[in-house]
Amino acid sequence: MTDISLETLCAQADHHRDPVSGDVVPALRAATTFARDEDGELPAGLRYSRYGNPTVLQAEALLARVDGAREARLFGSGLAAAAAAIGTLRKGEHIVAPRIMYHGAQDLIRKVADEHGAEATFFDQSDPGALAAALRPETSIVWIESPVNPTWDIIDIAAAAEAVHGVGARLFLDATVTPAVTTRALDLGVDIVFQSASKYLNGHSDVLAGCLTTNTVDDRWAEIVRHRNLTGGVLGAMEAWLLIRGLRTLPIRYRAASANALAIARHFEGHALVEKVLYPGLESHPGHAIARKQMTDGFSGMLSLLVNGNADFARAVTRNLKVFLGAASLGGVESLVEHRASVEGPNSVVPGNLIRFSVGIEKVDDLISDIEQALRSASGKE
Repeated sequence: MTDISLETLCAQADHHRDPVSGDVVPALRAATTFARDEDGELPAGLRYSRYGNPTVLQAEALLARVDGAREARLFGSGLAAAAAAIGTLRKGEHIVAPRIMYHGAQDLIRKVADEHGAEATFFDQSDPGALAAALRPETSIVWIESPVNPTWDIIDIAAAAEAVHGVGARLFLDATVTPAVTTRALDLGVDIVFQSASKYLNGHSDVLAGCLTTNTVDDRWAEIVRHRNLTGGVLGAMEAWLLIRGLRTLPIRYRAASANALAIARHFEGHALVEKVLYPGLESHPGHAIARKQMTDGFSGMLSLLVNGNADFARAVTRNLKVFLGAASLGGVESLVEHRASVEGPNSVVPGNLIRFSVGIEKVDDLISDIEQALRSASGKE
């Protein structure tokens, strides 16, 4: 069936009933090595799990179909996948990325550029013309997010792809917050989509994984695959099986979290103790029109509040939360919170009064009440 919906594809995990046992759940196949037949041949072409395992291959095939990609590769973590991609940067080349973005990937870009004899430019993600202005003839990679973590500024992906391809560079998109349920990144011109599969794709905070998908199967992609095979950064079979399990509920989890986040954003917009709500689903967000165009089924469960106070006040709010858990990561069924400047450290450029929320699928009234009481407690207005 070629016209199957994303919902059905995910729910059934692209799995047909096992012809022997009748299993309706994909099997976990944990083998790390595979026997040759009497002629010395490998019946399924598999020789060692660093190159492929049946469960990992099934997860990659499912992810490729979800993203509308020719190929997908899974890695042992999100940063392992990012390292394989960014690691293709060569001496004398130029990489461009946002000034505010996931700090782990930004640190990696700085490290790789320095070690490889390349140059990195970080543009103002809130300025619509800044990305194009940062491009040069020697630019080879542009790495973007949209929305940008944790300020949730919007970058026009299709416009970015046009500008990037105009100088002969490749566009990489971190779609961790915007899986294909809402943003069809490859259709918008992205060359390689990166996702921390630990987040929305898995959705249960129990898998560490990274994923790259592409329709541009070229020398750079071959180098990425070779890097994974040589460095052993492949995902394990158990993690791949859990990832398949998580993907089966991706569309409904994503929509539920997005609906909760939008309700929270609307509730706290104009609140006396909140300077600004950062969420692209709000009509007042400067990137809302572009977000609506490229985020077609929810604006994610990620939002940030700029509270009316300094960093100490923001930290006090996070400490007073009782339903939201103070923990790293995002995209799980449970709601999490972080004071990002503290998490990112002394070199962070994130405002000190910014609190980042990963909104889960709990009852939204409980989440709103929790933020309300935390704001009142921190302000002494309890």
